[in-house]
Amino acid sequence: MTMTDPIADMLTRIRNALHARHESVDIPSSKLKINIAKVLKSEGYIKNFKIVTDNGQKSMRIFLKYDDEGVPVIGGLKRVSKPSCRVYKGYDEIPKVLNGYGISIVSTSKGLITDRAARKMRVGGEILCSVW
Repeated sequence: MTMTDPIADMLTRIRNALHARHESVDIPSSKLKINIAKVLKSEGYIKNFKIVTDNGQKSMRIFLKYDDEGVPVIGGLKRVSKPSCRVYKGYDEIPKVLNGYGISIVSTSKGLITDRAARKMRVGGEILCSVW
């Protein structure tokens, strides 16, 4: 069975695992999902991730991050650009998430970067998702 939106599936799995207070979540792996996980790790939203192989099938294990009281670091995840409605913005049109408290992950010609990095590098692209 083919999946129409694997990025939305990844975000939903993370959202559900955070709600259930899981330590980690397994997600089918792809280059795009690995790059999204790299951005989330560099911004401090997840602890770490690693690639695991089960029966020849590669998957990615994401280790979720919680604060001292057990509250998830990620307050919310939202898919912005969907397969049915792509959202492309120039560097000067990229909206700020919660007045700069959150990030948008942007797919640019320089790779996957945050909205702040896109504005700094003066490059636009497709806004994949928002995290806060």
